[in-house]
Order: sequence, then C-alpha cells, then structure tokens
Amino acid sequence: MISAFLAIPLIAGSFVWVTKNKLVIHCTNLAGALLLLIFSILSLADIKKYEAVTGKGLFKDLFYIDSLSGYILFITALAFFLVSLFSISYFSEELRRNVITLNKLKLYYSLSNAFVLAMLLALITKNMGVMWIAIEATTLASAFLVGFYNNKRAIEAAWKYLIICSVGIAFSMLGIILLYYSSTITQVGSKISGLNWNFMLQNASSLDPSILKIAFIFILIGFGTKVGFSPMHTWLPDAHSQAPSPVSALLSGVLLNTAMYGIIRTLSIVNSNLGNSKYTGNLLILLGLLSIATAAIFILVQQDYKRILAYSSIEHMGIIAIGLGICTPISVFAALYHVFNHAMTKSMLFLATGNVYLKYHTKKISGIRGLINTMPVTGLVFILGVFAITGMPPFGIFMSEFNTVAGAVQSKAYIAAVLLLVFLAVIFAGFIKQTGKMFYGNNTNPEIKKGELDFIGPAVLIILLFIIVSFGIYIPKPFKLLMDACTDIILGGM
Repeated sequence: MISAFLAIPLIAGSFVWVTKNKLVIHCTNLAGALLLLIFSILSLADIKKYEAVTGKGLFKDLFYIDSLSGYILFITALAFFLVSLFSISYFSEELRRNVITLNKLKLYYSLSNAFVLAMLLALITKNMGVMWIAIEATTLASAFLVGFYNNKRAIEAAWKYLIICSVGIAFSMLGIILLYYSSTITQVGSKISGLNWNFMLQNASSLDPSILKIAFIFILIGFGTKVGFSPMHTWLPDAHSQAPSPVSALLSGVLLNTAMYGIIRTLSIVNSNLGNSKYTGNLLILLGLLSIATAAIFILVQQDYKRILAYSSIEHMGIIAIGLGICTPISVFAALYHVFNHAMTKSMLFLATGNVYLKYHTKKISGIRGLINTMPVTGLVFILGVFAITGMPPFGIFMSEFNTVAGAVQSKAYIAAVLLLVFLAVIFAGFIKQTGKMFYGNNTNPEIKKGELDFIGPAVLIILLFIIVSFGIYIPKPFKLLMDACTDIILGGM
C-alpha cells in the first residue's frame, strides 16, 4: 500500500505527456488524485486495525504511517482530489482564452503531481533525513508552480520563495544533524536508527536534553519558514498572490501542514525527553502570537484579495502553533482539528478566487463589485468562506479556535488567551472592511456577463462548503477517534 502513494503521482504526472487529448489529460490527473484519496482512507482503516502501516523488506525501516501521519495524509489527498477536480474547470478556461498552451497544461499536472509526491514522501517516512529531503523537494517542485505564468512578478515571487525557503530548510538540516548526534553519543542509536524519529521517541529519555533543545530551535526556524511563521513569512504573500489559484489552494491547504508535521514530530521527542512542554511551548506560543499579530496588521491594509488570504494562512498557522504550545489534551486536539478546518476552508477560498479572477481579470479588491449578483454561487461561497475563516459559527474553525482559547484558559495562559482574542477580533474587522465591498453594489463593467463560468468549479466550492459546515456542527466518531489517537501520539511520553 505504501508504494502506491509514491507510484500513483509518478505515473499520473508522467502519463499526461503521452497524449494530446485535453480530456484524457484532465481525467488522468483526476483518476490519480482519486486513487490517492482511496488509498489514504484504506491506510486509515489499516492503522485502526494494526496501529501503524509499515514498509516491507528493504523499506521496513524507511516507511511508517501511524495515526498522525495518516491524518495529514488523508487531508492532503482530499485537498488534492478537490483541487484536481477544480483544475479541470480553471485550466479549461485558461486554454480557451489562450492564456496557456496544451504543453503548459501538461507541465502543470506534472509539477503538481511531483509536488504532491514530495509531500506524501515526507509524511510516510520515519527517517528524518528523508523527511528533510522531501520537504526541500516540495520547494523545488512548487517554485515552478509559483512562477507558472512566467511574468515578471511571478518569476520574482518564485525566486523569493525558493531562496527564503531553501535558506530556512538549511536550518532544519542542522537541527536534524543535532538530533542524530544526540541519539548516537548516548549509545542508544546506530547509523541506521539515529535518524529514525520513531526510535528517538521511544528512547527519548536517553537522549541529551541540551542538544535536543538546540536542535528544536533550528528545526522550528527551518520548518517554521516553510510553515510561514513570522518573521520568516515574507515569501508567502508573494507566492500566493502570483501562483494559479489551484496552486495557492495546495500551498496553503496542505504544504504548510506538511512542514508543521516535521515540527510536531520533533516536538514530541523533545517534550518526552524533558518530561514537560514548557520549553517547546513557550517558543511555539511566542511564534504563534507574533504570526497572528503580523497577519492582523497586514490584513488591515491589503488591497489584493489573494494576499489577504495569504496573510490569513500565517494567522492560522500561528493558531495551530499556540494549540501545540499549550500542549494540553484539549489544545492539541484543537490544533489538529484546526489543521483540517483550515485546509478545507482556505482551499475553498483560494479556489473561489480563481473563479473571481477568471471573471473579473483582476486581483484588486477595488476592481470587483457586485460579486454575489454577478456570480451567485461563487459570491455566496466566498462571503460564507470569509465568515468561516475568521472564526464565526457554525463553521469548523470557530470550534477549533474556541477550544484553543479554552485550552489556554485551562492551562492558565491568560495573557496568550487575551492576546489571541484581541488579534482575532482585529483580523475579523480587517476581513470585513477589506473584502465586504466586493460582494455588494453593481458591476459597472459591461464586458463582465452575469453567471458562473461552468458547473464544475461551483460544484467543488459547494462540496467544500458542505464539509466545513458539517464538521463545524458535528465531528463524525471515526474522525474524532482518529484525532484522539493523534493527540495521544503528540502527548505521549510526557
């Protein structure tokens, strides 16, 4: 089963080059994404039965999927499938308008499959070295997607993304080297097991705490750059604003989670070694609050709706960091719940911006009026998405944010709770102030005709809206049990 996660995107990304039929190209990618989703669900069933899915033969010590990696894997596969479905609508319109060529479409699907392949590899390996290589590979694959349109701003954003994330990831490499060193000098590890996060977690009490503390700082900075923590966040608004909307959905919805996954694995090892979460918790809460404050300030002044959503991603990664930093059962559960809610909600919003851009041909808020009247489905989903992403009930993000604040109060982190509420209020006001004017009024451009571009794009938006509403009202029992198992993994050993 594990080999399928690597083989499917490799085959799908290669097969698109053997045909010139647009429908076959679209369907090939969609079929691959659907298979990944099916295998991710099957892997969760196996995890429930056997506690973990492991590699076979030579790969026994390389691949490992437990509840935590399976959870992120499922979110990645679900988001990729929905983005792939939306891409049929989005890029068919781009082809019709001669914005891209058929070869450009093939390149998009090849790169997106390479991007997903790298993320999946990071999630299914238990070797920290391979994880680092995979997360660095996500940078290389997605940089070409960021610069997909080859204009001046897109190329500039791609280079900025590539340079900042590569420098950041170098810090995490130093942290991983220190983890390896800590496991080998204490004679609990070998050359093979020294990079195995599962082995290090099981033998955390025998590792050198002083080295682990330094390693965690390097990994937090390195992977935190890819997560988009402030002040390492500067690549993120430019990358999101220039990438095609389906790419932005993948960057925000799943890439940030993959980098956060690397931090979580290290967090569990360090906390188990120290016997508490004070050290890692203080660092995560500080970075989380700084990221949310940064997002609040910049959201108030943005005039580009994609950049607003990009800063919102920084905010929500900060909320997840706070939940992990508080490190109580309720806060960690809330952080994991927020990972799913943010992935679905932000994917929905970025895909909605794709419809808006194709209709209005601008990313400027000032150039869009009467969105609900012009595009009824997209406009309605977009405005509901704004309320969802800012934490209004009955959407899932409200519940995960509420539980994060509850966890902070429960652990007596009153200052963090108050600051979080203040920043969230500012962000809500900023979103309403900046984006509210897009939805009402009358469209004054006679060239923009009323109606959706097709039925596929709006259908994907409705599916995502259904998910975020239903999960805000009720968490299915199997899903809750999965998040409980993930919480136990993160908190285990303390």
